[in-house]
Amino acid sequence: MTEQSSAPQEGTDNANAPSFRIQRIYLKDLSLEQPNAPQILLVTSEPQVQVEIDIAVSPVSNEIFEVALSSTVTAKVDGEVLFLVEAKQAGIFEFSNIPPEQVDPMLGITCPTILYPYLRSNIADTISRAGFQPIHLNEINFHGMYEHRLMQAHQAASAKNDDAADESKIILPH
Repeated sequence: MTEQSSAPQEGTDNANAPSFRIQRIYLKDLSLEQPNAPQILLVTSEPQVQVEIDIAVSPVSNEIFEVALSSTVTAKVDGEVLFLVEAKQAGIFEFSNIPPEQVDPMLGITCPTILYPYLRSNIADTISRAGFQPIHLNEINFHGMYEHRLMQAHQAASAKNDDAADESKIILPH
């Protein structure tokens, strides 16, 4: 009796199989400012917190991209800045044999979704180490954010030139 293997032959289909790999996740930038300390630390009013999030995509090579998720958290008391935290969490992602029309949504949705827990943790830790109650950022729907930016890009393209509206790429700020 002969044994038959159901495993694919090496070098046939595996060489062209689509793959997505996380090469590295790292904290690219982090800063904390308390410009009005120590006087503002004595104010007992409840702080108002403002959070801004942005995504930047930079090609590293043909199939490798850096995705950076930036956030600015500003807490103010009576109109004065209590603290300001700026953080940039980044990752290097490799896309092999993935169709180009699928790479763009992965860069705008999948990669930020992977990076966001690291960013949230670093911001909460930094605020806590500064002597304040940690601020845990709310969950973000990166798919909705991507769709919104895609719609904005289409509207801008159609306003400039009706022919350019067929392009399906999203423009991510750098």
